[in-house]
Amino acid sequence: MLTGAPRGTKDILPGTINGWRYAEQIIREVCREFNYQEIRTPIFEHTELFQRGIGDGTDVVDKEMYTFSDRSGRSLTLRPENTASVVRSFVENKLYAEPMPLKVYYIGPMFRYDRPQAGRMRQFHQFGVEALGSQSPVVDAEVILLALTVLQRFGLKDLKLKINSVGCPKCRPQHRQLLQDYFRPHLDELCEDCQHRFDRRTLRILDCKEDAAKPFMAGAPKITDHLCDECKEHFEMVKKLLTEAGVDYEVDSNLVRGLDYYTKTAFEIQYSPLGAQSAVGGGGRYDGLVEELGGPSTPGVGFAMGLERILLALEKQNLLPVGKESIDVFAVIPDEGGVADAFRVMQQLRAQGLSCDMNLVERSLKAQMKQANRDQAKFALIFGEDERSRGAVTVRNMADSSQTEVKMSELETFFK
Repeated sequence: MLTGAPRGTKDILPGTINGWRYAEQIIREVCREFNYQEIRTPIFEHTELFQRGIGDGTDVVDKEMYTFSDRSGRSLTLRPENTASVVRSFVENKLYAEPMPLKVYYIGPMFRYDRPQAGRMRQFHQFGVEALGSQSPVVDAEVILLALTVLQRFGLKDLKLKINSVGCPKCRPQHRQLLQDYFRPHLDELCEDCQHRFDRRTLRILDCKEDAAKPFMAGAPKITDHLCDECKEHFEMVKKLLTEAGVDYEVDSNLVRGLDYYTKTAFEIQYSPLGAQSAVGGGGRYDGLVEELGGPSTPGVGFAMGLERILLALEKQNLLPVGKESIDVFAVIPDEGGVADAFRVMQQLRAQGLSCDMNLVERSLKAQMKQANRDQAKFALIFGEDERSRGAVTVRNMADSSQTEVKMSELETFFK
């Protein structure tokens, strides 16, 4: 249907854009406080980037990507997430040659063919950060703190932080073997997706929503009981730093996140008023991803959060600014003779940095004043015939209805 947006997409209209701008402003302020710089990457990438970065066999790659061939037959994909794109940019532009760590953030649209629901769209918007070039657990804690600070700055309360360590290539194989030994007798009881995950992505079984309530899941071996010394020390330091910062957290040994590239720290922030789908953001460490995508061995850690989810949470708590943005001046023009004067004055006031509008359709004086009110104008300038004969306009204060006559030549001074 040509007059309907594709399923899973949504127009952001002038009446709601202020909420988005407010959210983005808070995000940019917090990122500046933590010294993260903005990066912008292409909306589409070579499909292989996500196959290698996210991992073949993951739900994102196998079921959710928007992939197409261009006119030269190259396979391209609309980005389903942005970490792989940032890492690709890091490698391609040799940013690893600059002083480390590189700390960047992004805000932009992502695309996944998923079942649309409240706060989850097929074109959705993410804010995320990536810190590349440091193995220190301090960076893990900083990234988590940045995510929490953004959500708290919005005014959200009752946030729950869950953390885990998913190990590293040294200790994860042992845990994987223990999981396979444990789940093998229950293989027929697992959902179809988890049966496919059993051989290649055993850890993901722990994160399955469909199998979570089955009795045997509770006894599965915990990765935190089988970490190598390096991962154990790293995780203990992350927990210590969060405690030092006054951050409450819960260790959830089943939290593994949905992407293949995570190592060591994984985390998720939940907001219970959103219901069953309560996650508003999450991330973790990915020390092998840069090398996997052709760069030098470089540690990294980051997170992403869905803006639609955040805005839904803010809307539920009445924390969003509503309506259009107010303007400074609206020009009321009772007759055609005032159009040229009004047009000239509006441009002069805009040059001063004032936001101005004028009547552009045929309306009565009363209707024009109503329009000034709808635009939440601070002042209405009435270009009446009598006033114009004196080279003046009537300036009406819309807040208290007081008004005064001001020479057109003196308006710039009046509004300074």
